[in-house]
Amino acid sequence: MSKKGGSQKIRISENALKVLEKRYLKKDKQSRIIETPEGMFRRVAHNIAAADSLYNRSAEEIKKTEEAFYRLLADLNFLPNSPTLMNADTELQQLAACFVLSVDDSIESIYEAIKHTAIIHKSGGGTGFSFSRIRPKGRAVGTTSGVASGPVSFMKVFDASTEAIKQGGRRRGANMGILNVNHPDILEFVFSKKDEGNLRNFNISVAATDEFMEAAKKGEDYDLIDPRTKKKVGKLNAARVLDAIVEMAWKNGEPGLVFLDEINRDNPTPELGEIESTNPCGEQPLLAYESCNLGSINLSSMVTDHRINWDKLRKTAHTAVHFLDNVIDVNRYPLAKIERNTKATRKIGLGIMGFADMLARLNIAYDSKEGIATAENIMKFVQKEAQKASQKLAEERGVFPSYDKSIHRERGVKLRNATTTTIAPTGSISMIANCSSGIEPFFSLLYHKEVLGGEKLLYVNEEFERVVQQKKWYSPQLLRDIVDNRGSCRGIAKVPPEVQDVFVTSFDISPEDHIKMQAAFQKYTDSAVSKTVNFPNEATKEDIKRSYLLAHKLGCKGTTVYRDQSREEQVYTTAKPREKNRLLPRPRERVISGITIETRTGCGDLYVTINEDDKGNPFEVFAQLGKSGGCAASQTEAIGRLTSLCLRSGISWQQVAKQLKGITCDRSYGFGKEKILSCADAVAKAIELHGESKKSRGGQKNPLPSLEKPQIDDKVKSNQESEGNALRRGRWIGACPDCGSSAIEYEGGCFICKSCGYTECS
Repeated sequence: MSKKGGSQKIRISENALKVLEKRYLKKDKQSRIIETPEGMFRRVAHNIAAADSLYNRSAEEIKKTEEAFYRLLADLNFLPNSPTLMNADTELQQLAACFVLSVDDSIESIYEAIKHTAIIHKSGGGTGFSFSRIRPKGRAVGTTSGVASGPVSFMKVFDASTEAIKQGGRRRGANMGILNVNHPDILEFVFSKKDEGNLRNFNISVAATDEFMEAAKKGEDYDLIDPRTKKKVGKLNAARVLDAIVEMAWKNGEPGLVFLDEINRDNPTPELGEIESTNPCGEQPLLAYESCNLGSINLSSMVTDHRINWDKLRKTAHTAVHFLDNVIDVNRYPLAKIERNTKATRKIGLGIMGFADMLARLNIAYDSKEGIATAENIMKFVQKEAQKASQKLAEERGVFPSYDKSIHRERGVKLRNATTTTIAPTGSISMIANCSSGIEPFFSLLYHKEVLGGEKLLYVNEEFERVVQQKKWYSPQLLRDIVDNRGSCRGIAKVPPEVQDVFVTSFDISPEDHIKMQAAFQKYTDSAVSKTVNFPNEATKEDIKRSYLLAHKLGCKGTTVYRDQSREEQVYTTAKPREKNRLLPRPRERVISGITIETRTGCGDLYVTINEDDKGNPFEVFAQLGKSGGCAASQTEAIGRLTSLCLRSGISWQQVAKQLKGITCDRSYGFGKEKILSCADAVAKAIELHGESKKSRGGQKNPLPSLEKPQIDDKVKSNQESEGNALRRGRWIGACPDCGSSAIEYEGGCFICKSCGYTECS
């Protein structure tokens, strides 16, 4: 290895480097990168090791710890959650990813929680809430003699606040909203995301009790409880409520289910209170105003000569626990209350990633008995070693302050940390480590990645490529066959059966086997497990219902399902879309109406005609430059034709405008926020003006003001920013909103772009 900047040169894949440069490496005020990957790992290691000084360690011992942490990170054996990599040894110094806040039944509590949410999102964290304490819609409000609007209405306020906050410049806000199944407003909550775009900054889950699940299986009624009076106020049929949950999950993946009874059976500090909520992806149940620091061991680097290197795994787990405990001490918490509660229990979450890679290197099929057994053995070992490491730290530093109120005291086990293990969706950090995500199977063996200039490159799963090259049966036709098979090699005659068995993809695996794998890991995990149960598009509602019932039966603490292409505006995520989803332009009616917008460009007056379909949506665009001819006129005509083709094929006007807006040429016109950068930019702004003005007019066809008027441009700009945020929050229209790639996966309740690392909440 070569030397660079005083550190050993580390092996970072090209894709990982792109993710690091875009989201993690330090930049100056001009957004120029001023840090190498080695420098980032050294920065983090130095900052986290400094916590040892609080425990009477010498400078020499601290330097030794720093070197151990650096090697842990630089060798990609373990990576902490993203805020630690981004913020350690920076002015922000907020290192935790997970927070849970309480929301009580008062305006003061609700708006205090909104304020605290904004502070946390600004610092780079995600938040979880239970809205179960808020009185139901229609109940009396004593102070005003009015009636309550219910929890869903207040969730919309939280959602709007989140939309306005950009996390630390590099992470978007993400929330978990939970409502107890006994709440009288449960059906409104279940259907709250029926229309895409509603509560776009929330994952939502129903807190389903054991009693409810048993009643659902028997088709019995269950009680609705007013959270304020604690009195029974009605009944619902449990089976019908579960069917409603299934209906929405089949439609768009939400709500999920959280089994709070199972979670509280493992609550390490029940005297401090019941757990009511989790972090945004569901893997970290927490008490109110607790936070948790997560990190994952890269299992793909724990295989030596086709065997699990247990000694390396043991050493990695011990160093990682030391690292995560130190994070608690050097973290700069967004709220004093969070610091107090976090340090009272000192919860950490050591998890894993690269599990699918490990199985491939061991030649074990994911959906086999051996695969399930390997999962149990791995997690049992990691949990045991994490607890040993925590016990060692307790001997050196003392037990966590709330130890006397914990189940660990009853068991006679002295630990430094109330919890030690969590399995999170690893999203971006698995891309940095160049391994498979969390405990998920391979999503696809092939991806198309778009590079500069719009060129598409074919990316092949590295483990599969290695086997193909070794066996020497590679051919371009094989790759085409896999592309045609939705990224899977299963069922392709040229691929030997034993290879087909090992290299299964997410949709090859039955929902039952997805659940069994999650349950295997949950058996030896203190907190919870983030796992997506992927269904093919043709899956039935009954398939999803069976999965929910099985997850509860097997002791999972929650479950997330996703049916492929179930969201109306979902990007195609596999190498080849299903034939029935091909984009075909709608036919044009003989008579069609619209409006014409005039604007000034550097090439002259531009007239943009936007015609509408029978629903009032933009259907086609014509762009004509005054008296201009030649190349400029032909280019604007081409822009109009291609824009029309997109609109007639069902692509939203927001995405079309996003692609055109900001294109510059040497003939810009105007200045400031009204500046027109090019003819393409003018067409985009005209489309936005039409769309946003239509919203404000309630669909009425009134004349539009000129695009050049500042008050209209101000409005267009603010609305465009809102639409841009909407695209970034899960309305996946056509491609990744950051890089345009189609290499999108849905895992643990979040979309993750495997090309640039864009993600909603990991």
